Amino acid sequence: MRLATLRRILAKVMVVIGGVEQKAHFFALDLPYSDACFVRAYPAAVSEAWVDGHVHAFAFFGRVPQSVLYDNDRCLVAKILPDGSRKRTKLFSGFLSHYFIQDRYGRPGKGNDKGAVEGLVGYARRNFMVPIPHFATWEAFNLWLEEQCRKRQNDVLRGHSDSIGQRLARDLEAMMDLPASPFDACDQASGQVNSQALVRYKTNDYSVPVAYSHRDVWLRGYVDQVVIGCGGDVISRHPRCWDREDMVFDPIHYLPLLEQKAGALDQAAPLAGWDLPDEFATLRRLMEARMIKAGRREYVQVLRLLETFEMGDLHIAIKNALRMGAIGFDAVKHLVLCQVEQRPPKLDLDVYPYLPKANVGTTSAASYMSLMRGQSA
Repeated sequence: MRLATLRRILAKVMVVIGGVEQKAHFFALDLPYSDACFVRAYPAAVSEAWVDGHVHAFAFFGRVPQSVLYDNDRCLVAKILPDGSRKRTKLFSGFLSHYFIQDRYGRPGKGNDKGAVEGLVGYARRNFMVPIPHFATWEAFNLWLEEQCRKRQNDVLRGHSDSIGQRLARDLEAMMDLPASPFDACDQASGQVNSQALVRYKTNDYSVPVAYSHRDVWLRGYVDQVVIGCGGDVISRHPRCWDREDMVFDPIHYLPLLEQKAGALDQAAPLAGWDLPDEFATLRRLMEARMIKAGRREYVQVLRLLETFEMGDLHIAIKNALRMGAIGFDAVKHLVLCQVEQRPPKLDLDVYPYLPKANVGTTSAASYMSLMRGQSA
């Protein structure tokens, strides 16, 4: 029986992700027979990160260990019972059942029970975390870590004649097949949407479409995102926020309300900081100049097209509308449909109802002379 040892997600290092220096908690799994390893970094040491690390490690190796030696991290062990057995947390128990793993535990406070993986943590610190890693995203950082673990399989360690990779091949023969689908590594909760179309998860509020205000919803907290649903439908997805007492908005959720109250467009908190391409502002300015209040409402209707279409397609449609002088919601909707369906537009600008007719009169020289006479009088 091949055994894997696992260190709890407590090892911390400083990293720079997206230009922001922050702490990273890294997950480490070691296969003692082959010395093959897997390392993955997370922004927080929570149960869902614990389990997500397992799922990615098993996918990395393509097999599942029959038995894993754990320490007594509270993300996994809710309580150590008087007889020495462990009461597992709900998420961890579901994970073990999914992969049919036999869980074993080291003695509390005895790090030498897991000497191999303790050494791996030190190795990862020295070789993967120095100098301070700089990456655009967590995913890019973790892909790089996977590549370092893969490269290490070419090493031949002292006392061995075979490389780590060669010994890993024998290790994998004794391990179990992956299940048909990976375990869904998420925390599950329920909540109710308030009057501001926000629902609380942990310490933060996340937005949902305004149509779901005061409804009961379910939540799935993953390491990288929060998924919110009602009944059998997913109604919202947000990047996971690791701050406290924060509000995470999706501006699109509030557009139906703003269509009815277009005057609040500039004061709406959910739209603050919404980084839209410059052509959107140009379209709004022309709409308001030509149609006053009705133009602002039509601009919100254009934004609502993002409920159905991708930002890139709508952006191209707006640029085409500006180039053609077709300043109106119907024209933009027609152009975005043509963009998606890859067909030429059929827009008759002569009869387009939202293009105002401007009649520029001519002034004769005699009119100016009459003004001069009036001034001299």
